[in-house]
Amino acid sequence: MAIVLLAEAFFIAALNWFLGVVVDRQKMSLAGLDPNVMSTSSKIGGVVFGLYFALCALVAVLVAIRDRAPAGFGRVLLISVAVVHGLLGAFALSLVGVTAFLFMVVVLGLVVLLLMTYDRDGGPEPAGPGGAGQGGDPKAEAGPEPATAPDAAAVPAPRTGEPQDGDDEPRDAVPAQVTRPVTTSP
Repeated sequence: MAIVLLAEAFFIAALNWFLGVVVDRQKMSLAGLDPNVMSTSSKIGGVVFGLYFALCALVAVLVAIRDRAPAGFGRVLLISVAVVHGLLGAFALSLVGVTAFLFMVVVLGLVVLLLMTYDRDGGPEPAGPGGAGQGGDPKAEAGPEPATAPDAAAVPAPRTGEPQDGDDEPRDAVPAQVTRPVTTSP
């Protein structure tokens, strides 16, 4: 993915630079614009667009190295490059042809795949208080249900100081689960 974005960055920058040179040598003008301004703006646009794609490639490499989802500016950058490829694909289909359109769609698919592969909502839930949320059998986590007679009204037992059922030792509804602490990287 990063290799494709780097190749695209180089190609876009080289193409715009070449178009700037052509405009400058032939002294072309569009609607009365100065050819030097057109040439310079084409070259600057090519360099800026090339750097943009190269920065997106860097974010893709960092995502692969760190093996976690892009966050903040990197995520926004990858989403924006996906939108750019969608728009370029639409323009390429109408102006250039099917081959350029297919290339843009493949790159768009790779960017979306990169964003969706490291989705933050996936995976097991972190452990909550009491060790809940570790997965496993949901019935085991709920604990046993108390047996009640359907016709009996719930009448509290009087406190006499004598041990009642369940007074000998406290019991948890969820069995204790031992988990190792997870190391985090800064």
